[in-house]
Amino acid sequence: MSKFAESVVEEAALEWLEGLDYAILRGPEIAAGEPATERDDSGYRDVILERRLRQALERLNPKLPPEALEDAFKRLTIADEPSSITCNHAVHRRLVEGVTVEYTRPDGSIGGALVHVIDFDDPDNNDWVAVNQFTVVEGQNNRRPDVLIFLNGLPIVLMELKNPADENATIWNAFDQIQTYKAQIPSLFTYNELLIISDGLEARVGSLTATTERFMPWRTIEGEALAPASMPQLQVVLQGLLEKRRLLDFIRYFVVFEDEGGGILTKKIAGYHQFHAVNRALIETLKATYETGDRRVGVVWHTQGSGKSLTMAFYAGRLVLEAGLQNPTIVMLTDRNDLDDQLYGTFSRCRELLRQDPVQAEDREHLHSLLQVSSGGVVFTTIQKFMPAEGERYPQLSDRRNIVVIADEAHRSQYDFVDGFARHMRDALPNASFIGFTGTPIEKADANTRAVFGDYISVYDIQRAVRTRRRSRSITKAAWLSSNWTRGKDPSSTRILRK
Repeated sequence: MSKFAESVVEEAALEWLEGLDYAILRGPEIAAGEPATERDDSGYRDVILERRLRQALERLNPKLPPEALEDAFKRLTIADEPSSITCNHAVHRRLVEGVTVEYTRPDGSIGGALVHVIDFDDPDNNDWVAVNQFTVVEGQNNRRPDVLIFLNGLPIVLMELKNPADENATIWNAFDQIQTYKAQIPSLFTYNELLIISDGLEARVGSLTATTERFMPWRTIEGEALAPASMPQLQVVLQGLLEKRRLLDFIRYFVVFEDEGGGILTKKIAGYHQFHAVNRALIETLKATYETGDRRVGVVWHTQGSGKSLTMAFYAGRLVLEAGLQNPTIVMLTDRNDLDDQLYGTFSRCRELLRQDPVQAEDREHLHSLLQVSSGGVVFTTIQKFMPAEGERYPQLSDRRNIVVIADEAHRSQYDFVDGFARHMRDALPNASFIGFTGTPIEKADANTRAVFGDYISVYDIQRAVRTRRRSRSITKAAWLSSNWTRGKDPSSTRILRK
C-alpha cells in the first residue's frame, strides 16, 4: 500500500480542519516525554487531554470551588457502566446537560451544583483540537486512529481514512477498522459522538452503534443546498458538519439513544436532511408563533424511509429547549390509532430529547385535561378526538400561542380542514401554530392543506434520497492523485499545498 497516497487524505483533512480554526497537533509530538507533550501516560493508556479538560472545567465554571471541579473531572473520566454503549450514553448526557456534583461549603454544609463541560452558546469558549496518529494502548492492543477531534480535551470524533490510490481499499475497510478499535481499545469511545470513514473521495458518517447501512453521506455545507458533486465528500463532511456551531448543535439536539428492549441501546444521529429540516422548521415556528405570525409553520416533505418519525422527534426536542417558545405544549396529531401508537412509541424511546415523558390521550375528556395546562407537555392524539358532541361547537381549551400542532401525513383528506375535525381543533386551540409532515407530495390543487400549514419548508424526495445512498463518484482515484491536493507536493514533505 502506498503510504504516501494515504497521507495525502490525512493531510487534506487536517488542512480543512485548520481552515475551520481547529488547532492541529501531531500525535507523536504530544506523547509523554516530548517537548510539546499533552499526555502524561508514557504507556499511551490515556485517551483524553487532561490539561485541556481541567482548563475547560475551570473556564466554564468560574464560581465553583476546586472540590466541585475535581468531582466533575472524576465523574467524567472514571467509567462506572457495564458496557461501552451505556458508558457512552451516560457521558453524552453529562456533556449535554452538565455534571451533577456535591461539595462542602465554607460553613461546612453540603452543596450541589451543575458543572458545565461544553459551552453550547459560544463555540469559541471551547477548546478545539484535531490530532493525527494518536496512539492508544489497552491491554495487549496497540492502535493508532488516523484523526481524532478533541473538544475540551475529550475525543468526540474519530476519523478513519483509507488510501485513494489502492483499488482494494474502500471506506468499508475503514468501517471494519473502527470495529476493531471498538473491540480492542473501547475506552477511546467513551466520549465519541461521531464516526467518519473516508478514502478521500467517498465519506460516510455514523454513530457508535451504526451498521454499514446507517453510515450515510453528509451532502451539504450551508443549509439544504447540495454541495457540488465535484467536491470530495470528506471535505463536505468536515466543512458541513464539523464547523463548530453546527457540531455543537448536532451534539446537543441531534443525538438520541433508543432503548430497543432488554437493555439494548441504539445510538442514532440525524442525517443532513433531518438536521437542516429541523433547523429551518424552528426558524419558521418562531415566526409563526409571534404575535404578528400567521400560525402556519409549513410542510416538511420527506419521502418514506427517510426517518420522518425521528425527524419529528428531533424537531419536538428543539421546540422544548427553545427559550423563545417559553415551554411550549406540543400536540402530535395523526388520523389513525395505529399511526398514533407507532409515533408515540418512537417519541417514548426518545424521551431524553423531549426532557419529559410524552402522554397519549385516552379519550376526549383526557385530551381536554392534557391541553388545559399553563405550559409544557407533549400530547399524542388522533384528530377524531376533536369531534364535539352532536349539535355543539368544540369548546376552547387554550388560547396560548406557544402551542404547536405537528400533523403526520398532513395532506390526507381525513383531516378535513374545511368543515371537519381540523376546524374543531381550531376552535379548541385558536392560536396554535401548525406544521405538517408528509412522506408524499401535496397536490398543487390542494389549497386546503396549504391554507392550514403553509408551503414547503423542506423537501427530501425520492430522487434526493436515492442520490444520497448511491451517489456515483464524479472524481476517480486517479483524479485525486493528480488533483490540486497533490499537485506540486514535495514527496519528502507532509505538507499539502493549498489550492
